[in-house]
Amino acid sequence: MSYQVIARKYRPSDFDELIGQEHVKHTLDNAITQKRIAHGYIFAGQRGTGKTTVARIMARCLNCVEGPTANPCGKCSSCIEVVLGNAIDVIEIDAASNRGINEMRELRENVRFRPSRDRYKVFIIDEAHQITTEAFNALLKTLEEPPEWAVFILCTTETHKIPVTIASRCQQFSFRSVEFAEVMERMRYICKQEGIDADDDALAVLAQTGEGSVRDSLSALDQAIACCGTTLKATEVRQLLGIFGIDSLGDVSQALVKQDSARMLEIVMELERSGQSLQHFCRELARYFRNLLVAKVTGPGTRLIAASPSEIKRMVETAENFSELDLTRYLQLTLDLFRDLQHSLQPRLHMELGLIRMVQAGKLTAIEEVLASLPQSRPVALSAAATAPRERANLRVNVEPKVVPVAPVAAVAVPAEDSPLKERLLAHLNEQKKKFSADAVQNARVMEVAGGVKFLAPREFVRPLQSRDIAAALNAVLGRMARIEVVQDDTIVEAKAVAPKPSQDDEATRERALENPQVQRYREIFKDAVVRGVRDLSNQE
Repeated sequence: MSYQVIARKYRPSDFDELIGQEHVKHTLDNAITQKRIAHGYIFAGQRGTGKTTVARIMARCLNCVEGPTANPCGKCSSCIEVVLGNAIDVIEIDAASNRGINEMRELRENVRFRPSRDRYKVFIIDEAHQITTEAFNALLKTLEEPPEWAVFILCTTETHKIPVTIASRCQQFSFRSVEFAEVMERMRYICKQEGIDADDDALAVLAQTGEGSVRDSLSALDQAIACCGTTLKATEVRQLLGIFGIDSLGDVSQALVKQDSARMLEIVMELERSGQSLQHFCRELARYFRNLLVAKVTGPGTRLIAASPSEIKRMVETAENFSELDLTRYLQLTLDLFRDLQHSLQPRLHMELGLIRMVQAGKLTAIEEVLASLPQSRPVALSAAATAPRERANLRVNVEPKVVPVAPVAAVAVPAEDSPLKERLLAHLNEQKKKFSADAVQNARVMEVAGGVKFLAPREFVRPLQSRDIAAALNAVLGRMARIEVVQDDTIVEAKAVAPKPSQDDEATRERALENPQVQRYREIFKDAVVRGVRDLSNQE
């Protein structure tokens, strides 16, 4: 008797043995029990998730001598023949090789005849998305008005390629990728039945290979048994399947922790010497950084990482060396590197450059961190406070990054057509010591309009007038919420051709302000910044 591969030997024969598709099992079980059997089904999902298997189980349930039943006996001729694949009233069609209009016409003629023995004639069409448009059209009328004994089950990995006219006449079921833990448990059961000694790390490697496909994982298990015998070790299984272990991938993370560019070059050299695919290594590295990011976000005990408990523990420990921002950056750089390697004529050069870029990226400091380290930094004003002396703490330095310096101008008084509200508003702001907001109101024209207040102001005061302080002040003065409209009007400030020469007091104030360590640090970071003005707040109190 010829050898039967594990994937076929342990293929589920009823709903109880099926794993990972609870929503499909529950719905079909109820439909059969209630005798609400549709004439057309579409089973869609990635490869190896049980679409064809469920179609065969469905055929057994419908044609069992005790049926229709959700629990077929498994002993009658119909049940046995379906498992063996030679049931006369269960017709399996491979649409990859029978996709034309002639095959569909033949199927349509076959549907007209009653079952030879069983209750239903079940047509299982695998890879249904490969049927041509003309063939689907030939099948359409049969699906729309089938005979009472016909049941069609279309299995596909690309449901979007099924015409809407066909899909609308069938019940659709989406088969999900089987969870990592369920695949491992299934393989652990099979290994026990076969007398195979396999540790969790070895089973984890095999489960990772399938990527949610039970059949692919069982095929890898069959291959590992053929190579390694009755004892499976993770190291040997990785070598057989060409999978990089957490140790080799961890070398990259250690080099990033130490910011060691030389080590990165050594890693690439070792991969080249051992004949490893750089593109495959990069793909595994992207998966590794993704897992580190998940471990950083979720912590230990997560179900979002397809790995053994010992590997997850190591990833959590490694992730502690990085921030979420770092890991996100490394993952993006790895994905970019993988994309470049797919078309590279010099993969080693790209690999070396990509890994060194990661080291350099680890040395960067986010601009948010730099700005956060500056005390009370504002978009247009830097207040020198904190530990500075009293006379320096009362200096306000207006700094605008990357502006072309122009000649200073002198502002004239705002015209007198303001609403009386302006004086009340200024009095309230000064009482609340909101000097910055009061300054903005002082240099604006205030008008009461229907439903609110309108400010006409030069460009530099537009944003301050839209602040919460102004809204709160208006609410307090008017006793109600007021709609605020701010319009830029640069004509309010009139510029003179020649600015007045600053006094000696102004020059001294400016020099004191520029000597402030915090101001100097700001100017070092933003080298193109220009100091537009200095105001001594101590003289305004």
